[in-house]
Order: sequence, then C-alpha cells, then structure tokens
Amino acid sequence: AATGSFAPANLLGQGGFGYVHKGVLPNGKEIAVKSLKTGSGQGDREFAAEVEIISRVHHRHLVSLVGYCIAGDRKMLVYEFVPNNNLEFHLHGKGRAPMDWATRIKIALGSAKGLAYLHEDCHPRIIHRDIKTANILIDMSFEAKVADFGLAKLNQDNYTHVSTRVMGTFGYLAPEYASSGKLTDKSDVFSYGVMLLELITGRRPVDPTGDMEDSLVDWSRPLCLKAINDGKYDELVDPRLEKNYDAQEMTCMVSCAAACIRHSARRRPKMSQVVRALEGDVSLEDLNEGVKPGQSSYFGSGTSSSEYDAISYSADMKRFREVALDSREYTSSEYGLNPSSTSSEASRKASHLSSPKLPPSDP
Repeated sequence: AATGSFAPANLLGQGGFGYVHKGVLPNGKEIAVKSLKTGSGQGDREFAAEVEIISRVHHRHLVSLVGYCIAGDRKMLVYEFVPNNNLEFHLHGKGRAPMDWATRIKIALGSAKGLAYLHEDCHPRIIHRDIKTANILIDMSFEAKVADFGLAKLNQDNYTHVSTRVMGTFGYLAPEYASSGKLTDKSDVFSYGVMLLELITGRRPVDPTGDMEDSLVDWSRPLCLKAINDGKYDELVDPRLEKNYDAQEMTCMVSCAAACIRHSARRRPKMSQVVRALEGDVSLEDLNEGVKPGQSSYFGSGTSSSEYDAISYSADMKRFREVALDSREYTSSEYGLNPSSTSSEASRKASHLSSPKLPPSDP
C-alpha cells in the first residue's frame, strides 16, 4: 500500500478536511494522500466531476492533484508531495532560523502567481477560500506552491455557515464574510494580504492569548500607513531581519498588503495586479487607484452607512475568536510536520484505516 496502511509514522498532518499521509506509488513517485472527512453530502458522481476540474489545473506555484480514490463512504485525493513543509512552519516554527528577506519576497510572489492563476486563468475560475501560511507549501528551492484549492466545493458542509474550518483560520477572514457568510475572490485577496503582513512582521494573524485588538490586521494598519508615509519601517518589520531588506521592495510589499486588506472588497486589487506590483511592472499609484502612498485615503476603507464597517467587523471577529478558541482545530495544519494538539487523535484514527487502491500517477 502506498501509504503503509496509513501508518501513524506517515502522517503529515490533519485539519478541517481530514488527514494527510505521505505515500509512494509503485513507480517511485512520492505523493501526499488526503483522506476527506465523511459527511459532505456529495455523491460520488459530483465528487468525481469536481475532482476532474481540479486535476486539469497545472501551474508551477500550485500543488498538483494526480488522482483520487473512492472507497465506500471515504474519499481520498492524491497530490504531488512537496518535501519542505509549509510557510507557517518556516516563518513561525519553534527554533527555526529567521527567513531572509529575499526568500520572503520569493514566496510572496510565487503564491501571488498561483492565486492569480486560480482567479483569472482557470475555467471555471477557482476561489480558494482558505488562504493561509499553512496552505502555502515550500519546495526544496523555497518556491511557493498553493495547496488545497477547490476543496471547499468537495466538502460543502464546511462552508454552509461559520464552520470549525473557518473558525480555525478566522485571523485571515475578510470583513464581508462576517456579515454575508460569502467568500469570494476578493476574500482570497484579503487573506493573501494578511499573509503578506506575516512575511513583513514575522507575527501570526492573531495572538491566541491576547485580545482582538491585538490582531495582526488591527495592529499593522496604522504602522503600515506611517511607514509608507515616512519611509521608515523599523516599527513594522520583523526584528529578526535585523534591517537586512531592500527598502524599495519593502515599500512595495507593504503597499500591496495595505491594498489587499482594505475593508471594501471592491477596492482591493486583483491578484494579477499584485503580481505586477511585486515584479515592479506597475507603479504603486496604479495599484492604489491613483492615490500616492502616504496620502490619508491610502488604505481607503471605502465604507459607507450601507457597507460593513470596521466597528461591526471587530465585534464579529471577537465573537468568532471566542468560538474559535473553543475549537480543537484552531491550531491545526494539514501539511505541518509540527502537528497540533489533536495529532495524537489523528494518529489513533489513522491506525484503524484500511489501505485504499490508489490511482496511477496520471489523472
């Protein structure tokens, strides 16, 4: 069996969608097998149709799906194996050496390219719905690969309302989700902006031990504006970088993050605009609707009495946070080699799973 009968030793991680095990196909190709949790209410035919769409998506900054398996009521997805863990591990893992600035820029650009491809070059287009550092896998060359795209449709129960899946990653949630319950391509852009803030500051999206006022977005907004205005980034930037960064690149990344985390979804840039900005192909004025960095409306909440405002957002995020901290999946990462507190439960369950018949490496 490719996964060694789902042996605990092969468990890579677990989270809202299920368990991930490492495996090897008969041809020697390393794979990651994701066992989806049951109860999605989706039939085998619909599941196969959705998987067919995902399997046609190929990009150097996206994790490729190489096949799937249906065994009774259990559904499994077979992905290429990405050997160097994820961005969450490299950025926030205990005892990790600080990631240098060039690598942070490289990962920011690569993940932006992958997300832009999903939004603008796929037919039908794909909204990720769960962009976070744990879903950005890193290969041995420190190239970024976006994982788990398309899974929301495969397991729709997780997105009917405020699920534990969303609860576990609420620090990345766009403001409009709390009011409408809908996640769009512009929600992905907001989540990507939060990830940029992590790369810039070295901080997590939210401090589980602190108050909501300590969320990364709330903490960084005034500092971003100040930094863009006066060109001084020391208060904002990860101190572990020890000021070893390119000032022009920092201005660009901070400007992109600021645009991505706007309260107004319609005023956030497209991911293709972010890619061009990070590559230096567009001016920051173009990214920000003609507004020069440092002007008072640069962050442009764009809110009106009929739109969702920052006060309401903070109130809903506080409510989300209280429920999220009660969720055992709060710190779970499906691809982490530093599993959460629930990993022992995952290992116990994994040991009882039988080995599925895996598909060939070509979908």
